[in-house]
Amino acid sequence: MTSTGGFLDDAFWTEFHDFLFSEQRYAQAEELLKTSPLLSFAPGTRVLDLCCGPGVFTVPLARQGHEVTGVDLSPAMLERARARTADAGARVTYVRADARTYRAPEAFDVVLNLFTSFGYFEDPADNARVLRTLHDGLRPGGTLVLDLAGKELLARRVTPPKVVRRGEDLMVQTDTVLDDWARLRSDWVLVRGERVTRASLVWFVYSAVELRRLAEEAGFGRVEIFGGFDGRPYDEHADRLVLRASRAD
Repeated sequence: MTSTGGFLDDAFWTEFHDFLFSEQRYAQAEELLKTSPLLSFAPGTRVLDLCCGPGVFTVPLARQGHEVTGVDLSPAMLERARARTADAGARVTYVRADARTYRAPEAFDVVLNLFTSFGYFEDPADNARVLRTLHDGLRPGGTLVLDLAGKELLARRVTPPKVVRRGEDLMVQTDTVLDDWARLRSDWVLVRGERVTRASLVWFVYSAVELRRLAEEAGFGRVEIFGGFDGRPYDEHADRLVLRASRAD
């Protein structure tokens, strides 16, 4: 049996990659970029994909003709992203950097943080720093799109363990609410033949009200909340918590 140390451990991303980033997820990202009014940008837009992972959104954004920079801390994920970019014949600038400290002042028209890539630092102040990184990277009038699983949605989805099979591999995920719904812990067990790998992730979860307040405190204006990439309201029919905001002119 082996264990990984969570999202800062490259072994986690390598071991669990096929479950975190299935081909279906790549296809979903492609479709969202074609259909979502929240992800429709003018040709040639300068886009920052912060916490880009293996390029799920980064690569199709570049194929649409945008000037894209992907930033991630994981060498393994950046290696996969570069390979996928080369296979697509696209051009992306990739940077290995910590989301708290990456700096490119006013370099982008749009900054993205997608698929629940926010809230993983143990100190809440560090999560606030990530929002300031996103804010500072925007030109005046630029747009932030941040997407995560909202606390209201998680409250109805934290259920008995989830079991996912991919080929001969089996993954079991168990979620536990911590600190009166301030955080969530996911315990993962991956079985590959005789090999068993365990991992745990703990992250802060946010309601729409809490996320709006954090964005405003980071300096964003015109904060809007949506219940999905199709722009639906954030209500009982929501399937994601999507925040769109802008940097003041």
